[in-house]
Amino acid sequence: MPIDRRTFLSGTASLAAGAAFSGVPGARRAFAQSAAMTFQPEEGASLRLLRWVPFVTGEEEAWNANTKAFTEATGVEVRIDQESWEDVRPKAAVAANVGSGPDMVMSWFDDPFQYPDKLVDVTDLATKLGEAHGGWYEGLEGYARQDDTFIAVPLCAIGNAVCYRQSHMEKAGFSEFPKDTDGFLELCKALKANGTPAGFPHGKAVGDGNNYAHWLLWSHGGMMVDENSNVTINSPETKAAIEYAKALYETFIPGTESWLDINNNRAFLAEQISLTANGVSLYYAAAKDPAMKEIAEDIRTVNLPIGPVGKSVELHQTSTLSIFKHCKYPQAAKAYLEFMYQSDRMNAWIEGASAYCCQALKEFADNPVWTSNPVHEPYSRASESLRPNGYAGPLGPASAGVMADYVLVDMFAEAVTGQRSPEEAMANAERRARRYYS
Repeated sequence: MPIDRRTFLSGTASLAAGAAFSGVPGARRAFAQSAAMTFQPEEGASLRLLRWVPFVTGEEEAWNANTKAFTEATGVEVRIDQESWEDVRPKAAVAANVGSGPDMVMSWFDDPFQYPDKLVDVTDLATKLGEAHGGWYEGLEGYARQDDTFIAVPLCAIGNAVCYRQSHMEKAGFSEFPKDTDGFLELCKALKANGTPAGFPHGKAVGDGNNYAHWLLWSHGGMMVDENSNVTINSPETKAAIEYAKALYETFIPGTESWLDINNNRAFLAEQISLTANGVSLYYAAAKDPAMKEIAEDIRTVNLPIGPVGKSVELHQTSTLSIFKHCKYPQAAKAYLEFMYQSDRMNAWIEGASAYCCQALKEFADNPVWTSNPVHEPYSRASESLRPNGYAGPLGPASAGVMADYVLVDMFAEAVTGQRSPEEAMANAERRARRYYS
């Protein structure tokens, strides 16, 4: 598979034209007052956005270029603060509850449901955007809407897929990647025997740890809660998932119980492991480094195997944009978000992200990034196929609390490391979940 560096760089090229247009003298203020802008910034407005640290350089460059274009068009300065994936959640919660700090946050999963009364109602903005751009994907919309009110604007799904070394798989005796969990376990056993093991995070990794834990549970038919929000994690299906996780864990490189989101990337690129699940950022980290050319050309991607439940059931990281009620310039914040979702701006950001961020609005499914490289293909359906973390119950404060408290991630970690028996781990997860679903 050839390295497609053009894909990685194309976002920057696309943005050059947009940035140039926004900088035309005399056009900036006129643009701000045009019909294209539904929301007009308050006089003297300035904004501050808290966002997660990017894993793909082109995504950050595209977002920043669009932000610069907004400032040039409106005169509203936007300060962007970056925090690690793990730190965005607690810092946003503190800002919401003390009523100061960043005006907006780019948050994870159903975090907005932890403090919905601290957020600006953005139903007018989200409705306008949905109508203008083909409608929201249902799963992503669910992460932003409480009943009939949008408490956030859906931003993206960050697709999760298995990344593996083709040559290592073939040396392990497999001509193609296994489609089911039984075959997947056999592959991981063979990889370990060859000294090229797999590795998945069992630590408190916001993205990769949650993705892996939910896939383990759902692929075996387990659920944290049922349709009526009754806690059902203590079940035969969950025990089967734990037993499978224990068998997989035996094939992993040591230390995965402490891994955060960065660790599996580092282990893969250091050739300590040859298989994990990650966003497309892992491929591009290798593709942009000439010293890793051999690794990049050997990387393949595929969706996670299907378990006893008989269908693909995956969690993908989701991100939303919220405006805090303590924001002094809420109209400016809405104008900023409206600007960022304009077709040329959003297409440039998605392309710059090189398949890392899957669109929240259906119009952008036709972005050429999805067909520009075979590596991108498993990530192209993330927004359409994602299952919300609150499954099978509704999203809300309870699901947000269970996710933020790493109840499911900890259950698997406790069991695979032998800290608790499967029965004890399930009972502990049940006890912790009931604190939220009571």
